[in-house]
Amino acid sequence: MPPDTTSPANPIALLRQLEWRVRHAVENVLSGEYRSSFRGRGMEFDQVVRYEFGDDVRDIDWNVTARLGEPYRKKFVEEREVTLLIVFEDAPSLNFGSGAQTKREALLELAGLVMLLGAVNRDRVGFVHATPRGHLFREPVRGRGAILHAAASLLAQPAPSLDNPKSETRNPLIPWRLLARAAPKHSVLIWLGDFPPREQPDGWLVMQRRYQTMGFRVDDPWDRALPDDGLFAAYDPTAGRLVTLEGSAAEKAAHATWRGQREEAWRRMFPDSLSRLVVGTSENRLDALVKFFHARMRARATR
Repeated sequence: MPPDTTSPANPIALLRQLEWRVRHAVENVLSGEYRSSFRGRGMEFDQVVRYEFGDDVRDIDWNVTARLGEPYRKKFVEEREVTLLIVFEDAPSLNFGSGAQTKREALLELAGLVMLLGAVNRDRVGFVHATPRGHLFREPVRGRGAILHAAASLLAQPAPSLDNPKSETRNPLIPWRLLARAAPKHSVLIWLGDFPPREQPDGWLVMQRRYQTMGFRVDDPWDRALPDDGLFAAYDPTAGRLVTLEGSAAEKAAHATWRGQREEAWRRMFPDSLSRLVVGTSENRLDALVKFFHARMRARATR
Protein backbone atom coordinates (compact mmCIF):
# COMPACT_ATOMS: atom_id res chain seq x y z
CA MET A 1 0.00 0.00 0.00
CA PRO A 2 1.25 3.58 -0.59
CA PRO A 3 2.77 5.14 2.50
CA ASP A 4 0.80 7.41 4.78
CA THR A 5 3.34 10.08 5.68
CA THR A 6 0.88 12.18 7.65
CA SER A 7 0.90 12.39 11.43
CA PRO A 8 -2.09 11.60 13.65
CA ALA A 9 -4.59 14.46 13.43
CA ASN A 10 -4.81 14.70 17.21
CA PRO A 11 -2.09 12.68 18.96
CA ILE A 12 -3.23 13.85 22.43
CA ALA A 13 -6.72 12.46 21.78
CA LEU A 14 -5.22 9.19 20.52
CA LEU A 15 -3.01 8.89 23.61
CA ARG A 16 -5.93 9.53 25.94
CA GLN A 17 -7.81 6.72 24.23
CA LEU A 18 -4.85 4.44 24.89
CA GLU A 19 -4.28 5.69 28.44
CA TRP A 20 -7.31 4.07 30.06
CA ARG A 21 -6.26 0.71 28.58
CA VAL A 22 -2.75 1.16 29.95
CA ARG A 23 -4.02 2.17 33.39
CA HIS A 24 -6.34 -0.84 33.48
CA ALA A 25 -3.46 -3.15 32.52
CA VAL A 26 -1.18 -1.73 35.22
CA GLU A 27 -3.81 -1.87 37.95
CA ASN A 28 -5.43 -5.19 37.10
CA VAL A 29 -2.95 -7.26 35.09
CA LEU A 30 0.63 -6.08 35.47
CA SER A 31 0.48 -4.86 39.09
CA GLY A 32 4.10 -4.45 40.14
CA GLU A 33 5.54 -6.68 37.44
CA TYR A 34 6.33 -3.84 35.04
CA ARG A 35 8.39 -2.05 37.69
CA SER A 36 10.03 -5.18 39.10
CA SER A 37 11.04 -6.39 35.64
CA PHE A 38 13.31 -3.35 35.44
CA ARG A 39 14.50 -2.83 38.98
CA GLY A 40 15.32 -6.32 40.18
CA ARG A 41 17.24 -6.16 43.45
CA GLY A 42 18.33 -2.56 43.02
CA MET A 43 21.28 -1.14 41.16
CA GLU A 44 23.48 0.98 43.41
CA PHE A 45 25.76 -0.64 45.98
CA ASP A 46 25.40 0.86 49.49
CA GLN A 47 27.35 -1.12 52.10
CA VAL A 48 28.18 -4.58 53.50
CA VAL A 49 25.94 -5.83 56.33
CA ARG A 50 25.65 -9.04 58.34
CA TYR A 51 23.72 -11.76 56.53
CA GLU A 52 20.42 -12.71 58.16
CA PHE A 53 18.13 -15.65 57.55
CA GLY A 54 15.93 -14.97 54.53
CA ASP A 55 18.38 -12.62 52.77
CA ASP A 56 19.21 -13.38 49.16
CA VAL A 57 22.28 -15.66 49.09
CA ARG A 58 23.26 -14.11 45.76
CA ASP A 59 24.19 -10.94 47.65
CA ILE A 60 26.74 -12.62 49.93
CA ASP A 61 30.14 -10.92 49.80
CA TRP A 62 32.42 -13.94 49.93
CA ASN A 63 35.61 -11.93 50.44
CA VAL A 64 34.24 -10.19 53.55
CA THR A 65 32.65 -13.45 54.75
CA ALA A 66 35.99 -15.28 54.52
CA ARG A 67 37.83 -12.46 56.27
CA LEU A 68 35.41 -12.11 59.21
CA GLY A 69 34.43 -15.75 59.57
CA GLU A 70 30.67 -15.18 59.33
CA PRO A 71 28.40 -14.41 56.41
CA TYR A 72 28.04 -10.82 55.21
CA ARG A 73 26.08 -9.56 52.23
CA LYS A 74 26.09 -6.58 49.95
CA LYS A 75 23.26 -4.12 50.50
CA PHE A 76 21.88 -2.24 47.52
CA VAL A 77 19.94 1.00 47.37
CA GLU A 78 16.69 0.46 45.50
CA GLU A 79 16.19 2.91 42.67
CA ARG A 80 13.67 5.61 43.54
CA GLU A 81 12.39 5.81 39.99
CA VAL A 82 12.87 4.29 36.57
CA THR A 83 14.08 6.46 33.71
CA LEU A 84 12.81 5.31 30.31
CA LEU A 85 14.62 6.48 27.21
CA ILE A 86 12.76 5.75 23.96
CA VAL A 87 14.80 5.62 20.74
CA PHE A 88 12.50 5.68 17.71
CA GLU A 89 14.46 4.86 14.56
CA ASP A 90 12.22 6.26 11.83
CA ALA A 91 13.44 4.54 8.67
CA PRO A 92 11.62 4.88 5.31
CA SER A 93 11.02 1.10 5.31
CA LEU A 94 8.57 1.53 8.19
CA ASN A 95 6.12 3.15 5.76
CA PHE A 96 5.34 -0.25 4.24
CA GLY A 97 2.06 -1.95 5.05
CA SER A 98 0.37 -4.83 3.25
CA GLY A 99 -2.83 -4.38 5.27
CA ALA A 100 -4.79 -1.62 6.94
CA GLN A 101 -1.85 -0.29 8.95
CA THR A 102 1.78 0.49 8.16
CA LYS A 103 4.62 -0.71 10.33
CA ARG A 104 5.31 2.89 11.30
CA GLU A 105 1.77 3.45 12.58
CA ALA A 106 1.92 0.27 14.65
CA LEU A 107 5.39 1.06 16.00
CA LEU A 108 4.38 4.59 16.99
CA GLU A 109 1.43 3.16 18.90
CA LEU A 110 3.80 0.76 20.66
CA ALA A 111 6.09 3.65 21.58
CA GLY A 112 3.13 5.63 22.91
CA LEU A 113 1.99 2.69 25.03
CA VAL A 114 5.47 2.32 26.57
CA MET A 115 5.60 6.03 27.39
CA LEU A 116 2.13 5.85 28.96
CA LEU A 117 3.25 2.88 31.04
CA GLY A 118 6.03 5.09 32.36
CA ALA A 119 3.58 7.89 33.13
CA VAL A 120 1.18 5.60 35.03
CA ASN A 121 4.10 4.18 37.03
CA ARG A 122 5.45 7.67 37.87
CA ASP A 123 8.69 7.18 35.95
CA ARG A 124 10.78 9.70 34.03
CA VAL A 125 10.38 9.34 30.25
CA GLY A 126 12.28 10.89 27.35
CA PHE A 127 12.77 10.09 23.67
CA VAL A 128 14.91 10.49 20.60
CA HIS A 129 13.25 10.54 17.19
CA ALA A 130 15.93 9.69 14.63
CA THR A 131 15.55 10.07 10.85
CA PRO A 132 18.06 9.98 7.97
CA ARG A 133 18.20 13.78 8.12
CA GLY A 134 18.73 14.27 11.84
CA HIS A 135 17.13 13.77 15.23
CA LEU A 136 14.83 15.33 17.81
CA PHE A 137 15.69 14.83 21.49
CA ARG A 138 13.39 15.36 24.48
CA GLU A 139 14.98 15.04 27.92
CA PRO A 140 13.34 12.61 30.38
CA VAL A 141 10.49 14.26 32.29
CA ARG A 142 8.15 13.08 35.03
CA GLY A 143 4.45 13.66 35.53
CA ARG A 144 1.44 12.55 33.51
CA GLY A 145 0.97 15.83 31.68
CA ALA A 146 4.61 16.28 30.70
CA ILE A 147 4.95 12.68 29.51
CA LEU A 148 1.65 12.84 27.64
CA HIS A 149 2.83 15.91 25.73
CA ALA A 150 6.22 14.31 25.05
CA ALA A 151 4.48 11.24 23.65
CA ALA A 152 2.21 13.45 21.55
CA SER A 153 5.28 15.24 20.20
CA LEU A 154 6.76 11.90 19.10
CA LEU A 155 3.53 10.71 17.49
CA ALA A 156 3.21 14.02 15.64
CA GLN A 157 6.60 13.74 13.94
CA PRO A 158 6.26 13.41 10.16
CA ALA A 159 7.63 10.33 8.48
CA PRO A 160 10.89 10.65 6.51
CA SER A 161 10.24 12.26 3.15
CA LEU A 162 10.07 9.95 0.16
CA ASP A 163 10.23 12.76 -2.41
CA ASN A 164 13.95 12.18 -2.92
CA PRO A 165 14.44 8.54 -1.98
CA LYS A 166 18.11 8.38 -2.96
CA SER A 167 18.99 10.65 -0.04
CA GLU A 168 16.71 8.74 2.30
CA THR A 169 18.00 5.19 1.91
CA ARG A 170 20.73 5.37 4.53
CA ASN A 171 20.06 4.54 8.18
CA PRO A 172 18.53 7.16 10.48
CA LEU A 173 21.09 9.21 12.39
CA ILE A 174 20.87 8.01 15.99
CA PRO A 175 22.97 10.27 18.28
CA TRP A 176 24.65 7.57 20.37
CA ARG A 177 27.10 9.97 22.05
CA LEU A 178 24.22 12.16 23.19
CA LEU A 179 22.30 9.11 24.43
CA ALA A 180 25.29 7.95 26.49
CA ARG A 181 24.80 11.07 28.63
CA ALA A 182 21.03 11.48 28.35
CA ALA A 183 19.94 9.42 31.37
CA PRO A 184 21.37 8.06 34.65
CA LYS A 185 23.27 4.83 34.64
CA HIS A 186 21.05 1.71 34.68
CA SER A 187 18.17 3.53 33.03
CA VAL A 188 16.03 1.59 30.55
CA LEU A 189 16.73 2.25 26.87
CA ILE A 190 14.10 0.87 24.48
CA TRP A 191 15.09 1.00 20.83
CA LEU A 192 12.16 0.79 18.40
CA GLY A 193 12.86 0.30 14.72
CA ASP A 194 12.71 -1.93 11.65
CA PHE A 195 16.12 -3.54 12.36
CA PRO A 196 17.28 -4.60 8.88
CA PRO A 197 20.33 -6.88 8.58
CA ARG A 198 23.36 -4.79 9.59
CA GLU A 199 26.32 -4.56 11.92
CA GLN A 200 26.00 -3.20 15.44
CA PRO A 201 26.47 0.58 15.52
CA ASP A 202 29.60 2.05 17.05
CA GLY A 203 29.07 2.58 20.74
CA TRP A 204 26.32 -0.02 21.13
CA LEU A 205 28.36 -2.12 23.57
CA VAL A 206 28.87 1.01 25.68
CA MET A 207 25.11 1.57 25.71
CA GLN A 208 24.51 -2.02 26.81
CA ARG A 209 26.92 -1.60 29.70
CA ARG A 210 25.41 1.70 30.79
CA TYR A 211 21.69 1.00 30.34
CA GLN A 212 19.22 -1.86 30.42
CA THR A 213 18.70 -2.17 26.67
CA MET A 214 15.69 -3.62 24.87
CA GLY A 215 14.62 -3.78 21.24
CA PHE A 216 11.02 -3.55 20.01
CA ARG A 217 10.09 -4.33 16.41
CA VAL A 218 6.85 -4.49 14.42
CA ASP A 219 6.58 -6.95 11.53
CA ASP A 220 4.26 -6.83 8.56
CA PRO A 221 2.92 -10.23 7.40
CA TRP A 222 5.06 -9.84 4.26
CA ASP A 223 8.16 -9.55 6.45
CA ARG A 224 7.50 -13.10 7.59
CA ALA A 225 6.43 -14.63 4.27
CA LEU A 226 5.72 -13.38 0.77
CA PRO A 227 2.12 -13.87 -0.35
CA ASP A 228 1.30 -16.88 -2.53
CA ASP A 229 -0.49 -14.78 -5.15
CA GLY A 230 0.89 -14.57 -8.65
CA LEU A 231 2.03 -11.41 -10.39
CA PHE A 232 1.29 -8.24 -8.41
CA ALA A 233 2.68 -4.77 -7.70
CA ALA A 234 3.71 -3.35 -4.33
CA TYR A 235 5.05 0.00 -3.17
CA ASP A 236 8.67 -0.04 -1.95
CA PRO A 237 9.15 2.94 0.42
CA THR A 238 12.93 2.60 0.49
CA ALA A 239 13.09 2.97 -3.30
CA GLY A 240 10.07 5.27 -3.56
CA ARG A 241 8.47 3.33 -6.43
CA LEU A 242 6.21 0.46 -7.36
CA VAL A 243 7.86 -2.90 -7.88
CA THR A 244 6.43 -5.98 -9.55
CA LEU A 245 6.67 -9.30 -7.77
CA GLU A 246 6.14 -12.55 -9.63
CA GLY A 247 5.96 -14.87 -6.64
CA SER A 248 8.75 -16.95 -8.12
CA ALA A 249 10.85 -19.48 -6.25
CA ALA A 250 13.90 -17.22 -6.67
CA GLU A 251 12.10 -14.28 -5.04
CA LYS A 252 10.94 -16.44 -2.15
CA ALA A 253 14.44 -17.86 -1.67
CA ALA A 254 15.91 -14.35 -1.62
CA HIS A 255 13.27 -13.29 0.91
CA ALA A 256 14.07 -16.29 3.13
CA THR A 257 17.77 -15.39 3.01
CA TRP A 258 17.01 -11.79 3.96
CA ARG A 259 14.76 -12.94 6.81
CA GLY A 260 17.46 -15.24 8.18
CA GLN A 261 20.08 -12.48 8.04
CA ARG A 262 17.70 -10.08 9.75
CA GLU A 263 16.96 -12.49 12.61
CA GLU A 264 20.65 -13.25 13.09
CA ALA A 265 21.49 -9.54 13.32
CA TRP A 266 18.50 -8.98 15.64
CA ARG A 267 19.73 -11.65 18.07
CA ARG A 268 23.29 -10.33 17.98
CA MET A 269 21.99 -6.88 18.88
CA PHE A 270 19.86 -8.22 21.76
CA PRO A 271 21.29 -11.60 22.85
CA ASP A 272 18.87 -12.02 25.77
CA SER A 273 15.52 -13.25 24.43
CA LEU A 274 13.81 -11.28 27.21
CA SER A 275 15.28 -8.05 25.87
CA ARG A 276 13.59 -8.17 22.48
CA LEU A 277 9.94 -7.97 21.45
CA VAL A 278 8.46 -8.57 17.99
CA VAL A 279 4.81 -7.71 17.35
CA GLY A 280 2.80 -8.14 14.16
CA THR A 281 0.87 -5.24 12.67
CA SER A 282 -2.36 -7.19 13.23
CA GLU A 283 -1.58 -8.06 16.86
CA ASN A 284 -2.71 -6.20 19.98
CA ARG A 285 0.30 -4.13 21.06
CA LEU A 286 -0.75 -3.73 24.70
CA ASP A 287 -1.37 -7.47 25.09
CA ALA A 288 2.10 -8.09 23.66
CA LEU A 289 3.65 -5.68 26.18
CA VAL A 290 1.82 -7.36 29.07
CA LYS A 291 3.10 -10.79 28.00
CA PHE A 292 6.60 -9.36 27.57
CA PHE A 293 6.74 -7.98 31.13
CA HIS A 294 5.14 -11.11 32.57
CA ALA A 295 7.88 -13.19 30.95
CA ARG A 296 10.63 -10.89 32.26
CA MET A 297 9.23 -11.05 35.78
CA ARG A 298 8.92 -14.85 35.74
CA ALA A 299 12.50 -15.16 34.55
CA ARG A 300 13.78 -12.82 37.28
CA ALA A 301 11.88 -14.76 39.93
CA THR A 302 13.69 -17.99 39.00
CA ARG A 303 17.20 -16.49 38.83
